[in-house]
Amino acid sequence: MSLINIDALRATPLQTDPYDYLVVPEFLRAGALESVNRDYPAIDTAANHALENLSYGAAFETLMDELRSPELATVLGEKFDMELASLPTTVTVRKFCERTDGNIHTDHKSKVITMLVYFNEQWDHPDGQLRLLRSKDDIEDYAAQVPPLGGSMIAFRRTDHSWHGHTRFVGERRMVQVNYLDQSPLAVAAQRISRFGTHFMKNVLGMR
Repeated sequence: MSLINIDALRATPLQTDPYDYLVVPEFLRAGALESVNRDYPAIDTAANHALENLSYGAAFETLMDELRSPELATVLGEKFDMELASLPTTVTVRKFCERTDGNIHTDHKSKVITMLVYFNEQWDHPDGQLRLLRSKDDIEDYAAQVPPLGGSMIAFRRTDHSWHGHTRFVGERRMVQVNYLDQSPLAVAAQRISRFGTHFMKNVLGMR
């Protein structure tokens, strides 16, 4: 049986304020969270890690295959009225959040759609909740706030005004990010370079 509830995605309406997005609270099927967390990569740093650089168990591998499947891309593309199944993707995995995370941004221009899936068993913190913002200047001016509860998925269309971020949180915050990219090789390369640069700068700052 599939680990994701694609029917829940089909039933979720697209929101348009302040930009196109959708939130699926029960994107993972019952029981999937426990098995995926058991096989989650053993990450010990607060950074985004490329999936291809990690080791993990069978349940996590199965979920990653489903998140990159043509079926999911097709259904998600229908929501955003886009052809996603033919686009290249990148997948990054995160386990910890640090104080420098959460800054307001719009994602790299090479990204077309960003999908986030959360794996935290519970979330009792007021901070660390993703906010979909109306401006680049005010973290409190948000149209929606999404706690990173396990099993939840959020996807949004990247634009020049797709501002998002969260208030400062330090601790465990499990998340997988899947990005559908502009299909040009230049865009894919630019996104990978940008991701490497961000990771490099965080390591440099962390050594200070």
